[in-house]
Amino acid sequence: MPLLEQVLEKYPTDVKLIYKNFPLRNHNSAKPAAIAAMAADRQGRFWDFHDEIFLVYNQLNEAKFEEIAQKLNLDMERFRRDQKDPGIMQAIGSDVQEGFQAGVRGTPSIFVNGRRLKQRSMQGFQTIIDSELAKLRQKGK
Repeated sequence: MPLLEQVLEKYPTDVKLIYKNFPLRNHNSAKPAAIAAMAADRQGRFWDFHDEIFLVYNQLNEAKFEEIAQKLNLDMERFRRDQKDPGIMQAIGSDVQEGFQAGVRGTPSIFVNGRRLKQRSMQGFQTIIDSELAKLRQKGK
């Protein structure tokens, strides 16, 4: 089971996963992939599309995005229209700005309540999450 799924399983009511786009400038397919995934999100299939992209990360192009969308049974007309929606570009741009402000320089970058996760293991997650939960409990007293 992937690490993030393990974390969500261990902390089902305390942890919420928020995904932000940060397409790397030196990766020609990163921005089109982010746009395609956001278009898939409009049909409730972001994570499925995301996972498919990462399975074929070294083969990404417009034809591959179309193939993935078809595989996921997306409404292709809507998918293509949404890929051109300036709102998606604006949302990605906002995510990138937020990432720069947080000090993101590469992907994946993981933060827990604004704190960068340095140790990407279950133990690393547990340490930082438990610390943040303890702070919340202290505030609640």
